[in-house]
Amino acid sequence: MSSEGFLKEMQTIGEKFLLKLQKLPKADPVEIVSFCVVLLFIVTVLLLMIIACSCCCYSCCSCDGPPDHRRRKIQVRPVAH
Repeated sequence: MSSEGFLKEMQTIGEKFLLKLQKLPKADPVEIVSFCVVLLFIVTVLLLMIIACSCCCYSCCSCDGPPDHRRRKIQVRPVAH
């Protein structure tokens, strides 16, 4: 997918989202609850991705100093019979 197609798709999703928000005050209670559940799910997934990426970056980059690559090296030796 090209960047133009991606931007067009994101714009379409954004417009649908804004339309849904505009109709929300007049919606049924069930529709409001389902919209909130979907929104909560999306926010939770994004939050978990941010936490995972920050933890991975912190352990990999060692923000408090140079990375220590020695702990990643594991020598595998053949088992003698």
